[in-house]
Amino acid sequence: MELRGAFTALSTPFKDGEVDESTYRDFIEWQIEQGIDGLVPCGTTGEAATMSHEEQGRVIKICVEQTKGRVPVIAGAGSNSTKEAIELTKMAKDAGADATLQITPYYNKPTPGGLVAHFKAIAEAAPLPMVIYNVPGRTGLNCLPSTLKMIKDAVPEAIAVKEATGNLCQGAEVVELCGRDFMLLSGDDFTALPLLAVGGVGVISVISNIMPKTMSSMCHAFFNKDHEKALELSLKMAPVNRAMFMETNPIPVKTSLAMMGIFKDAQFRLPIVPLQDENKPKLKAVLKTAGLL
Repeated sequence: MELRGAFTALSTPFKDGEVDESTYRDFIEWQIEQGIDGLVPCGTTGEAATMSHEEQGRVIKICVEQTKGRVPVIAGAGSNSTKEAIELTKMAKDAGADATLQITPYYNKPTPGGLVAHFKAIAEAAPLPMVIYNVPGRTGLNCLPSTLKMIKDAVPEAIAVKEATGNLCQGAEVVELCGRDFMLLSGDDFTALPLLAVGGVGVISVISNIMPKTMSSMCHAFFNKDHEKALELSLKMAPVNRAMFMETNPIPVKTSLAMMGIFKDAQFRLPIVPLQDENKPKLKAVLKTAGLL
């Protein structure tokens, strides 16, 4: 399975505390119309941490149904409990996802051997291509390139990493140790273009919720060796990228979707709360400057 280009870490619209299925389907359709290369339901940006397993399975199923095979669907199915990750992966597989996104277990801080055993157990119980998600800022654990090499060698289903350390040297070392057949995806929009330059193949993106065409176009300009165009598009997204992290993700991006009229409003589940009032005009100004409002 080849993963190449821009994949949107989909925000999940809520209505009266429940998943707004109609808006979600329209959102997925818009993403595909805008030229996105793939979709990632139930990740951090999708607020999967506050969903029940039943809801998570339903959100993945909606995404697969609406996508109709037009682009790959990489379903968030990770957990710090191996047993729970297996259950979620089985659900994603039953829903028809093409692959899963598997976060390194948070809070537990497993050893490299524990990480290998965790992903191996998931793959044996529910064989499906998996993208390892390395985000030390949220998990308290950095899955080093040497550990990724161990995982790749022991778990054939592990085909890629979503690298969200922001460390370009680490990203380059992943390519060096794991080879070009193990795909490197940026997990930080800020590093999307630099990681392409050291051997990456794309990005799982927050900003592509609101700028799918721009992020996909940037990746494809790079693939087509139009580096000037890729840089131009990267610089265009830079101020919006910063705005997407003025508060904890997904608060700014979901607020932006509501401001743009793509979502009816920006509803969150506790412990995530709405964007602070003093930040709303700042966010609106950035979106207006970028031509999104």
